[in-house]
Amino acid sequence: MSKTENGELLVASSPHLWAGVSTARIMRDVLISLAPAALGAVCFFGWRAALIIALSMGAAALTEWGCMRLMGKPSTLGDGSALVTGLLLALTLPPASPVWLPVVGAAFAIAVVKVAFGGLGHNFVNPALAARAFLLAAFPAAMTTWTSPFDAVTTATPLAVLPSPFDPEVLAGPLPSYRDLFLGTVGGSLGETSALLLLIGAAYLLARRIIDWRIPAGFLGTLALLSWILSGQGGLFTGDPLYHVLAGGAILGAFFMATDYVTGPITPKGRWVFAVGCGLITVLIRLYGGYPEGVLFAILLMNVVTPLIDRFIVPAPFGGVKGRA
Repeated sequence: MSKTENGELLVASSPHLWAGVSTARIMRDVLISLAPAALGAVCFFGWRAALIIALSMGAAALTEWGCMRLMGKPSTLGDGSALVTGLLLALTLPPASPVWLPVVGAAFAIAVVKVAFGGLGHNFVNPALAARAFLLAAFPAAMTTWTSPFDAVTTATPLAVLPSPFDPEVLAGPLPSYRDLFLGTVGGSLGETSALLLLIGAAYLLARRIIDWRIPAGFLGTLALLSWILSGQGGLFTGDPLYHVLAGGAILGAFFMATDYVTGPITPKGRWVFAVGCGLITVLIRLYGGYPEGVLFAILLMNVVTPLIDRFIVPAPFGGVKGRA
C-alpha cells in the first residue's frame, strides 16, 4: 500500500517494479528482430513475399483501426502490436499464397482473436497462430502448397520428405542438408526456412531482454531430446535431433511465438512447464499425427493450458512461504 501526493491510498500485491519498458518499445524490438527473416523471405521467394508481408501487416493495422472506430474507442495502432501480428502471420504463410489469404488471416487475427476478447493483453491464444490455424482449416490447399526458393518450383517441405520411423521405406524426396536448412534454401513458410536469420533476430531479443530464454531452451531442448529418442529408423535413440530443430517452424515458434507475454505463463517454473509441453506436443504431432509439422498446434494447446499452469505454479509472496494459491 502506498500514498499518492493527493493523499489517495493505492493498494496492490507487492512488490512491483517498473522497468521503464513500454508496449510500443517491446513491439518495435520484435519488429526489428523479425526484419532479417522478412528480408530473407524476399530474397528467397521474390517480390511476392514482400507483397504478402505488406498485405498482412496492412490488413492487420486497418482491421484494428476499424474495430476501434466501430467501438468508439481510441486507436491502439500506436503500440505496434497489430503490425507484429501481421508480420508474424505473413511469415507463417506459404510463398505462393493467393493475395487474399494474408488479408483474411490478418483480419481474423485482429477482429476475432484479439479485439473480440478485449484487445491486447486479453487474448488467450496467440492471434497470428490462431489465424494460421483458421486458414489451414478453411483453405487447406492454399496453405499446403509449397515452392522452393529462387525458382518457385513446387516442392515439399523438409519435414514432409522425412521418412517415418514406422515406415522407413517411404521417402517422398531427397533430404536437404544441414547447410540448406541452416541457410534457408529449402521449401517452407516465408519466415521459417532460414535458421540463421531467425537466430540473428532471436539473439537481438535475448540481448534486449525482451524474451525469456527458458521458453526457447525448454521447447527446442525437449524437441531435440524426444526426436533423438523416438524418431530414428533404427529404433530408440537413433533419431536426428538437429534435423527436427532446424526443419519446419520450430525456431520461429520457440523464439517469436511461444514467448508471447500475454499467452504464456508468468513464472519461471511455469515457463519451463509451458516450453516442455510445446516440445512434447510438437514431437507427438510430427511422429504420430496427421501433419508433418506440429509447432502451430503445440503452442496453441499450451496457450489454452497457460491459466492452469499459472493457477498451480505460484511464486512465493515477497517475504512469505511457498504454497499453492
